[in-house]
Amino acid sequence: MPELTELLQPFLTHALSTGQLRQLQTYLDLLLKWNAKISLTAVREPEEIIQRHFGESVFAGEQAGVVEASTLIDVGSGAGFPGIPMAILVPQMQVTLIESQQKKVAFLREVARALALKNVNVYAGRAEQLQLKSQIVTMRAVEKFQRSLPIAASLVGADGKLTLMIGASQAETALQALPEFVWTDPIAIPKSRERILLIGKRKQIRRQPDLSQRFQEPQEPS
Repeated sequence: MPELTELLQPFLTHALSTGQLRQLQTYLDLLLKWNAKISLTAVREPEEIIQRHFGESVFAGEQAGVVEASTLIDVGSGAGFPGIPMAILVPQMQVTLIESQQKKVAFLREVARALALKNVNVYAGRAEQLQLKSQIVTMRAVEKFQRSLPIAASLVGADGKLTLMIGASQAETALQALPEFVWTDPIAIPKSRERILLIGKRKQIRRQPDLSQRFQEPQEPS
């Protein structure tokens, strides 16, 4: 797996273990096998899959601080990016993959089984039907991006983060669609000219102190 390690190097600050690299290799083998039968990704070359999908996913995970998170929801997971690489990166984090297309659901469940990812749950349905909140919610290359933004945002728990892997041209859409979020500056994704990472947290609403009791007239003694 030296080639896998070398291709992932630009995306990581910490080296992956032998077990994690073995899981990614199995994932790659399954993706190539299934992709020959059903359309999972337009990227066909193994080296490009490793960098575009695996590398960008673990990079986003490190930048979003998934190591410190206990839960993650991946909206519109598709072939499992970025949710599955993040689940491999942090095996103690509970990951929910949301996917509505049944063929992709079957693939995700096969990957979770083959990689023995006990921390992964595949939700076969639409994100707006999921009654769940998470510390981190991710979204990458989904259809109807603007419509999906508030749905993804609704899954972010208190003090949670919304992590978007998007094209630079979509950043303004995200800022306008979710004014209740405060965002990091766009983070350039390694080896990409156009794709960025955008991380947002819900603005904290300061509660006004209750002054009604403080200014009540003193009661006359009876």
